[in-house]
Amino acid sequence: MSIAPVYAQPQVEQQDFVDSVIAKHQGRPGKLLSILEEVQENHPQKYLPMEVLEYIAAKTDIPSAQVYSVATFFALFNLQPQGENTVCICRGTACHTRGSRSLLERLKLELGLKEGEDEGGADKVSITTTDGKYTLRTVACFGQCALAPVVEINHSILGHVNEQVLHRELEALDPDRKRRT
Repeated sequence: MSIAPVYAQPQVEQQDFVDSVIAKHQGRPGKLLSILEEVQENHPQKYLPMEVLEYIAAKTDIPSAQVYSVATFFALFNLQPQGENTVCICRGTACHTRGSRSLLERLKLELGLKEGEDEGGADKVSITTTDGKYTLRTVACFGQCALAPVVEINHSILGHVNEQVLHRELEALDPDRKRRT
């Protein structure tokens, strides 16, 4: 007697999409990374809910622990809902010595994020504003040290960023922000 695996069902429209992504990548080397990336990109809040990870594991016959391990190992993947805009600040040595810490603190102030709201330690941050407009993250290194300090805004890399440039970029994302603050 065989027992069917028990796993949480993602929402119906999402389940159909996940099934099509799995079918598209079936038999390809490295399929798990491609599946996770495509599923996350399709999610309205750009993250991988646990029930979706479990569903992917069951449908691909990859152990749940391995799927979770991959999703948590790569900084590309998010396990929490993300804001409409993502601002990611490099905390590597070159960026740190050229002022990325002050950029991080300035951005926390500008977005109204208080100390203690961040997940992780002083150097690892992932916070989403309460209105869901912004997610502020840090990474260990973008590998763009010659451009330090480096900030990524919605997948666009900016180099030699200072507080004025960062402020201007935020205003470009939300022109009404200036009037509200």
